[in-house]
Amino acid sequence: MRPSKSMLALLIAGLISAGCAVGPAYQRPVLDLPAAYPEEVDGGAGRTAIQAEWWKLYNDPLLNELVAATLARNVDIRLAVAQVEEAEGVVRETDAAILPEIDIGGNSNRTASSTATTLPSPPGVPTVRTDHRIAFSTTFELDFWGKLKSASDAAQAKLLATRYARDVVMLTLASTTAQTYFALRSLDAQIVVTRESLVTREASLGIVRDRVQAGYASDLDLAQANVARANAGSQLRDLQRQRALVEHQLQTLTGKLDLRLEAGNALDLPAPALPPPELPSTLVERRPDVASAEQNLISANAQIGVARAAQFPTFSLTGFLGGESESLSNILTNPARIWSVGLGMVFPVFDSGRYAARTAEAEARQRQALASYQKTVELAFRDVADALANIRQSVATEEDLRTAATAARDALRIAQARYAAGYSAYLDVLDAQRSLNDAELSLARNRQAQLSYTVDLIKATGGGWAPKS
Repeated sequence: MRPSKSMLALLIAGLISAGCAVGPAYQRPVLDLPAAYPEEVDGGAGRTAIQAEWWKLYNDPLLNELVAATLARNVDIRLAVAQVEEAEGVVRETDAAILPEIDIGGNSNRTASSTATTLPSPPGVPTVRTDHRIAFSTTFELDFWGKLKSASDAAQAKLLATRYARDVVMLTLASTTAQTYFALRSLDAQIVVTRESLVTREASLGIVRDRVQAGYASDLDLAQANVARANAGSQLRDLQRQRALVEHQLQTLTGKLDLRLEAGNALDLPAPALPPPELPSTLVERRPDVASAEQNLISANAQIGVARAAQFPTFSLTGFLGGESESLSNILTNPARIWSVGLGMVFPVFDSGRYAARTAEAEARQRQALASYQKTVELAFRDVADALANIRQSVATEEDLRTAATAARDALRIAQARYAAGYSAYLDVLDAQRSLNDAELSLARNRQAQLSYTVDLIKATGGGWAPKS
């Protein structure tokens, strides 16, 4: 026997009718952003495009090695990669639901019928029988309302969101590694400054001690010199402690728990490139967190279609094809052929508002995703504006700090000469030493801040920028 023409027509009609989607079409939200950022950085040097490996901009081979190790070994990246792989599996599973699942099943039975029942077996029918059965079967839901297509779209968007989230992790870790390295180099510079200050104060202590013994200075000067020297020693040990902690952080970031870094100096690192003038605000669209938020919005929008489709009838095709026989030798012959084709429908007539509530939930989640996307874009805009302002101020501050450090060196030289000649009190020397120490420490810290702010800007723009053509 073969399937009837009417059954085949029903099957074809069911397939043709599939695909009447009831979900809303996605449209990117229109955001009211200024054409350019309110902050600009003066200067024309270094206004070039920043490529993907932006950390190489700082021309430090060790920094390049640290970032490469972080991207290759950090456990957070491995976690993000595994999440992407999970999302890829969800997509494959969701897409598979659109196609029919075909199973093969079989069984062999030997049964005995009773001859003592009210209705015994008909004459000629044996009471002990053997049956073998093998058949291909399938159940296929027709995507009449686009539910399966919407689910597939939602899974695809979630996959993209997860990939962008992985990029967020990679960009964040690369930025954190660079900024931590700059902090280490800044501490190296501060340690050098403090050691020089300690040497200066030890030398001053020796001079004061000689003057006290000679009767030219009081015990007060000696006590003040001892306090200044002790403070410098305490400051040096605290900076060394901070450096050890920062080095431990780099060990964790790079996955190299035995990492040891030789001393360097943040002031030796080159000044980073400045952004191009009139940096367009549309750069925020390059940020992976913005792209991830939009994909989450697309996924939530598609889930509305899934929820709405559940309120309509579900159509499914069922069928099997195989053979059934007393003997395995002829189970695949025409006399043993068995088949069935059917079209089923399930329609939720009364559900106490359950499916409508699920649709309302999906719509509410879409609005939440929309608000999250808008907030992410606004925060991205602010991040760029903040970084530009910080760079502009730190660049201007460096000139003032260099002037202050030069003046402090002159002041210390003059104060030491006047004290040695007996023209001024030792308090003037102490004030000059503190001023020079503070000015040189501030200069090192400002260079660290300037370098970190450039990383903030690169991160805020999604990994760099390109000047207008």
